Order: sequence, then C-alpha cells, then structure tokens
Amino acid sequence: MPATLRGILLATATVASLTAMPATAAPENAGPNKATTKVPFQTQTVARFDLPWAIAMIDADRLIVTTKPGKMFLVDHSGRDPVEISGVPKVEHAGQNGLLDVALAPDFAQSRRIYFTYVEPGEGGSSLALARATLAEQSGGGRLDGLEVIWRQMPKGKGGQPGGILAFAPDGKSLFLTSGDRMRPETAQNPDLALGKVLHLTLNGKPAPGNPEAAAGGVRAETWTTGHRNPYGLAFAPDGRLWLDEMGPKGGDELNLIEPGVNYGWPEVSYGDNYNGTPIPKPPTRPEFREPALYWNPVIAPAGLAFYKGDLFPAWKGSALIGGLKTQSLSRVTIHGNSAHEDERFAMEGRIRDVAVAPDGAVWVIEDASPGRLFRLSPR
Repeated sequence: MPATLRGILLATATVASLTAMPATAAPENAGPNKATTKVPFQTQTVARFDLPWAIAMIDADRLIVTTKPGKMFLVDHSGRDPVEISGVPKVEHAGQNGLLDVALAPDFAQSRRIYFTYVEPGEGGSSLALARATLAEQSGGGRLDGLEVIWRQMPKGKGGQPGGILAFAPDGKSLFLTSGDRMRPETAQNPDLALGKVLHLTLNGKPAPGNPEAAAGGVRAETWTTGHRNPYGLAFAPDGRLWLDEMGPKGGDELNLIEPGVNYGWPEVSYGDNYNGTPIPKPPTRPEFREPALYWNPVIAPAGLAFYKGDLFPAWKGSALIGGLKTQSLSRVTIHGNSAHEDERFAMEGRIRDVAVAPDGAVWVIEDASPGRLFRLSPR
C-alpha cells in the first residue's frame, strides 16, 4: 500500500514518491438518511452571535468565535458574556462572504498566534485572504497584534463559495487551506487560479516543500488537490489522513479523502445536477477523477468537520462529526479504509455551521443564524 498522508507529514517523506490511492468501492449515498431526535447528548446554549461562522478551542472552557460580518470574540464557559477581540481587518460581508475560519497555531501555547481567513475587499471585487496575528488577552477583552496577511487569492473577482477552511499538518510545520470556486465552476480545473483547490502552504504562507508541482511556481506550486466546488470542512483523522467535505450543486455533497495531486472532478463530474436541472456526468464515467468516499443526494449542505478524539462519547471515537446546514443536523460518519459510512444523523435545533471537540471531550457546535447559538454537547 502506498504511503498515506500521515507518512508524508509525520515522517517527512517526499510527495513525489507517492501515487494516489484509488477508491476500492462505489461510494455510499447517505442523502436519503433521516435525522433522529433520540440524541445521546444534552445541549447547553452558551452564547449567541450575529451570524457566527467558526470555532477554535483554546482549552476545555475557552474558545474563539468568528462571525461573518467581521467580528471575533473570546468566549468563556464560566458564564461571562463573550468579549470582542479588536484589530480584526475589514471584510467583504455579503452572501457567503465575510470573516471565515480561525485556528490556533500549532505553538499557540507559547506564541499566542492565531491564523484566520476572510474575504478581503478591493478594486475589481474581493478575494480570499489568509492572515495571522498574536492574540493579546486583557481584562475585559482582547486584541490582535502584529497582523499580517500571508496569502491572497488573486486576481480579485466576484462570487460566493470562498472556502477558507484551515487545517494544520499533524507535525505542525505546514497548513492546508481550502479555496472555493467563487461560483465560477470553470476555475476549479484551471491550474493557474487558486480557486476550487486545496492548497498546502508553509506557516509563512509560501508553497510547502514537496507539493506535487513544487517546481512549477505560482499557484501550481501551492496546489495539493484540485477540482473542488465549495469546501467548508477540512480535518485530519486520528490516523493522520486528511478529509474534506464540500457542497455539491443540486445534489451531490461530498466527503473526500484528500491525497496529493488528485483531481476530484468538479465541474466535469458530480453526483448532483446543475440548478437549472441539466445533468452533470457522474463520476464513474470519468475514471481519471477521484470519486468521493461518501456523498449525499439529497444534500445536507455539509459545513464544519471534526474528528472525535475524546472520552465523553466512547462510541464516537475516530468518527467524523459533520454539521448539516440544510438538514439542521449533526452527522456521525465512520471511516473504513478509503470509504465512509454515515452511522447516525442527529436532529439539531438549527443550521450547524461549525463543529469542534474540546480537550475534555465535549462537542461544541455553532448555528448559522442571526442570532446564532453556540452549543456545548455533553452526554445525557
């Protein structure tokens, strides 16, 4: 069996020596599954925000929350009200665009550095931007110091579906960034545009060494995978492999195992159809593209993705937890080699935008609404 992504990152093997691992079975369609109201957890509402987008856990009781209109907050589970973090740059807030993901640097305990993404305004439209800054906490609030934008998707343009989800490599030496197609499907197959891609960057925002086309320069040197539509979930499984969920068109949401140099086919293939009803060729008709490990038709509109590694829910260990916007649900998915199965879908009280697992094993989810609630899930 070829080396997995875990081997690349943990043993620093070169990507060039690897070949993509083909799927071994037709993917499951989990779309018809129904959500159950018999949930194994109790739900505590901790806070409310205006269109919250992402969660980053600092410890079991403290976290950072971003909101799409462009604000960032510190939240303390002790019961104190959330406090705003100053120094956030201006964002392009319209439709799906705004302030997006936030993640703690691998050395956050020492550096207090955070990374975050947002849609940056400018002449000719807007573009996805990746920034980092030091979080300075103070009595009654916090601020971002030393803010620097370390990567920009250029040229600027119009459209939603920005992606912007972050995942740090298990060795903490690089990061992965999703970039959506901005509602311009043809860009996903253009190797010279950083749209419809998963990018692999250094912690300084440069192309990571060992990328599939590292010698090519430009966007090609940054690109890890291509052929994505609207990727809003990205996370490493306990075995070190990288997984991504993305929204399809009219049907065809996907969960994909992300491996270097692979083309996932959008917009050439999909298990869904165009919104105007015209069909899109299905993945088996184009074997040069990688099929998803799991898909949903009808859609769930997958968003946040996290793998469960805690002790509060022993039966969930190793499972992927995926927020469903359209279905107002939380899905638990188990991984079986290169395939995946939706074991359970839990009915929630709203559109679940992001999911995070705290060090104590509690699950935190956030609701896409205004006001949108921040929930803490613990066993009944």
